[in-house]
Amino acid sequence: MSTNTYETPLHSSPFCVLGVTTRDDRRKIVEMAEERSLQLDSDICQKARSDLTNPKARLAAEMAWMPGVAPKIAENVVRTLSANSRVARSAQGLPALARANVMAAACELVADSEPVSSVAGFIQDFAEIVESIDPEDVLRDVNEDRGVSGFPQVQGTEVIEEVLSERRKSYRTALKDLLDTMEPARLIETMAQVVRQATDDGKKHAPILLDDLVDSYEVETQGFLQKEAENISTLIGQAREAAPRGDQTVDPILDRLEKVARNWHRVALPILISAKSRGTTNRQSRDTAYELRGLSLALNNDHGMIDLADRLNRLLRELFAELPDVAEKLGEDAHALQGLRSQADERARNNEKWEREITFRAEVGLVFKEELAISPQGVRWRGQTVPLDSITRVRWGGVRRSINGVPTGTDYTIAFGDNRSQQSIGLRKEAIYTGFTGALWRAVCIRLLFEMVAALEKGQSFSFGDITIQDDAVTLTRHRTFAANEQVRLGWNDVRVWTHDGNFVIGKKDDKKVYGSASYINGWNTHVLEHLVRGGFKKGIRKLSDYLKD
Repeated sequence: MSTNTYETPLHSSPFCVLGVTTRDDRRKIVEMAEERSLQLDSDICQKARSDLTNPKARLAAEMAWMPGVAPKIAENVVRTLSANSRVARSAQGLPALARANVMAAACELVADSEPVSSVAGFIQDFAEIVESIDPEDVLRDVNEDRGVSGFPQVQGTEVIEEVLSERRKSYRTALKDLLDTMEPARLIETMAQVVRQATDDGKKHAPILLDDLVDSYEVETQGFLQKEAENISTLIGQAREAAPRGDQTVDPILDRLEKVARNWHRVALPILISAKSRGTTNRQSRDTAYELRGLSLALNNDHGMIDLADRLNRLLRELFAELPDVAEKLGEDAHALQGLRSQADERARNNEKWEREITFRAEVGLVFKEELAISPQGVRWRGQTVPLDSITRVRWGGVRRSINGVPTGTDYTIAFGDNRSQQSIGLRKEAIYTGFTGALWRAVCIRLLFEMVAALEKGQSFSFGDITIQDDAVTLTRHRTFAANEQVRLGWNDVRVWTHDGNFVIGKKDDKKVYGSASYINGWNTHVLEHLVRGGFKKGIRKLSDYLKD
């Protein structure tokens, strides 16, 4: 057997150093030790002879070699290992222990140019071969060789298992040394690929050797991961502080946060997948995930930033898919955000519809034109714009014109005001009147209706003409011919309503003398009152505040 180089542990094995096989007897070993001493360091040869002739030391040497492999095949494997390690490490037909030893030796011969996918496949194969080693098979192979070489048989698997434990440590060291020769990016990518492949993305257990390798990887990357986790925490704090200033302030911080989080995840991924395959959770990863989730929730719940919260949620679902409990929570968050987004989209569509419905513009006047317009910005008349939410009162109506009893048209009046002033507009074109009042109803009166209902429910009363309303009652006037009028308070189920001569009228059902009226054209918010009362009657309510309730 050639001994030109000692590139790997197999080449430095006592069997390879002396050029002997597992089936050579003591005499052959001594003879070859003397012969090789003329070519090699005599101390090396003497130690190799001692290792192979001492029964206890011999077992460790045998199990680090290729027990159960025919001498010619073993020699060919070593030769191939030197010439083409990729071919040697994929050799078929060898017992599991022998093949594991060949693969451990091949770790030292992996080229820097070999594709990551190939290296990852090799590491996975190696770990699975080591997992498949059976102490009973090793005992049989060792004793078969010893039966030929004349050395005493090994009794029982206990000593075999003891030496196997040491062999597994050497396998882990071989793989760790292989990874340590790689550039950081290549190392991380290799670990991620091999763990993903070996565990089917965390769905099944990995070989023990691979779990041990990940544990070593986790220890060595702990400093980096801790530093990046601290950077993530810092950026989360910055985002929380910036949130009150709006999306544009938070968005650049999220850009930096995403970059750091992805960098952290790239290194942590092998650890996350391995933990998932073992049914455990990496505490640091879980803490980081929940800290990021907390930011997503705060952006949505505290600041209404659905888009940014959704962006962060999508990132987290990508980065923490390997943490089942976190992934479940993130899925629930995504579903909730989807619902909120649907509601926001619906509100946006309704708002767009509302804006279209309340937008109206016309020119008023025969010679000197004045712009009359209403839009979300307010009501514009004679060069001034009154904001919609400042308008507290409205009225409108029309009076027919006639000459000698012949109708000649209608004079329309529209008025609106806030708590300090009012504007009145006279029109003759019905199209402008109906167009503007329709928009005014949607833009202002619906809000006034809601505000009136809320105030009534709190106990406030309102007067319209000689009508005073409360939530559960209305006060009208009993009209008398020869005596003073008196006020009558009635429940809403005791009255009826009608329209007469430009007025909204409320009267007692069984007494024509008890009634009150409010002018549409001259009385503020009469149209709002009519809508509320008629709507309440239609629903059969006893309190006006119940009108807006289901």
